[in-house]
Amino acid sequence: MNYDVIVIGGGHNGLTCAHYLAKAGRKVLVLERHSDVGGAAITEEFHPGFRNSVASYTVSLLQPKVIDDMELARHGLKVVLRKVDNYLPYQGGYLLAGRNGLTKSEIARHSAKDAANYERYEARLDKVVGVLKQFLLTPPPNAGGGLSDIWAALKSGRIAQKAGLEVQRDLLDFFAKSAAEILDRYFENDVVKALFGFDAIVGHFASPHEPGSAYVLLHHVFGEADGVAGAWGHAIGGMGAITQAMKSACLEAGVTIKTDIEVSQLVIENNKISGVIAGGETYQTRKIASSVHPKILYERLIDPLHLPHDFSWRIGGYKSHSGTFRMNVALSELPRFTHAPKGDDYLTSGIIIAPSLDYMDKAWRSACDKGWSDAPIVEMLIPSTLDDSLAPDGQHVASLFCQQFKFDLGDGRSWDDERESAADHIINTVDQYSPGFAKSVISRQINSPLDLERRFGLVGGDIFHGCMGLDQLFSARPVLGHGAYKGPIKGLYMCGSGTHPGGGVTGAPGHNAARIILKNP
Repeated sequence: MNYDVIVIGGGHNGLTCAHYLAKAGRKVLVLERHSDVGGAAITEEFHPGFRNSVASYTVSLLQPKVIDDMELARHGLKVVLRKVDNYLPYQGGYLLAGRNGLTKSEIARHSAKDAANYERYEARLDKVVGVLKQFLLTPPPNAGGGLSDIWAALKSGRIAQKAGLEVQRDLLDFFAKSAAEILDRYFENDVVKALFGFDAIVGHFASPHEPGSAYVLLHHVFGEADGVAGAWGHAIGGMGAITQAMKSACLEAGVTIKTDIEVSQLVIENNKISGVIAGGETYQTRKIASSVHPKILYERLIDPLHLPHDFSWRIGGYKSHSGTFRMNVALSELPRFTHAPKGDDYLTSGIIIAPSLDYMDKAWRSACDKGWSDAPIVEMLIPSTLDDSLAPDGQHVASLFCQQFKFDLGDGRSWDDERESAADHIINTVDQYSPGFAKSVISRQINSPLDLERRFGLVGGDIFHGCMGLDQLFSARPVLGHGAYKGPIKGLYMCGSGTHPGGGVTGAPGHNAARIILKNP
């Protein structure tokens, strides 16, 4: 059967792209290798009665326009806000972050000077984010492109120019400097710096002192949840609720979805797409939108004879590694932290174990030397405090999102041999801040960096489909000259996180790629 567009991969970006194409009247087929759609945004039962998001784990970056256009609420999606945004315990105290002045008052407990500078920091950050948000749902200009790309470049320049010189300077700082350099200009207290600096190392195998880490920080503050800018939320039913709502919207729009079928090869004739081979069968089309990792697309699904040599060489050097170890645990009871505020609201937050930038730097350095950190960075969420559908009464589930675990352990070591030891180490790290936590663990679901690659196609375990450095952003994502969702073969498009604006559950690449596809006959 012939389709107008075939989408490879049924993750959230593939579904988003498929929906926009179908709503525009195109005949669309989505091919997904797993038994259901969702990619890394899925929910599973990992122990009898205990369910949780498996890889991606929280809601903020999903674009409001995508939510509205796909009518995800009507298709069953419900997002609730955390009662407290973040809780950062340390030896001797804690720091909270949240709405309605909570962050400023908490900072004031630690430093009057930092509290005074907080509003200045937030104001500058808001202006920079305001500029960059205008680019999120806009295809970037392509180097060496046609008139449309020239127009996009001119528009980009006008947006930055209109923002003013001060904002342009801040933009340059966030793109080129380290998170530590930025934060040192505003804050003196180590714990306050850690609260904001944590975002700079999420999915980023690097020190917060490394140039470029400031942009990773920036990437994590673009979002909103339930209409509240900068807030973080939970999808009732876990992250799979998002992609199941997307699936429903796609089916209603007329998209055909086939699961348990893996694409093995793209069919190319005269440098033009003519179809795909999947499950031993050929599906004909003149257009393909790939939501899989760029290295999977160009190194596994396409004969290199069809690709320009320099393009292939650069894809070979495309950096993809984020140092992430992801685990779910079933708990017999709620954890209790040694240093914590009264009540349980803080347990709805992102619980961050990374009390200083120095701690984060040492975590990275020890991982470089030994494969994984002596003292790892851990973000724990307990979504069952907001969603009682995830665990039996009186019991809970927690996600442990951990940083600075190398994909390549070196010396012939394998994650298949070390994943359990690393999981023990992570649980023991939490237990130092919350005594008794280790004893409350009933069961656990482990995804080492290698597991993330095998199961979700996250090459190198990279949750963003490629590092978010300046050399792999905007028009250079994944390769300069093909940054506007068009591949080097006629009819080939990219719609995954390996394109602008990058990783996270945003829907932006899928939205933008559909716009480009619809403009090209």
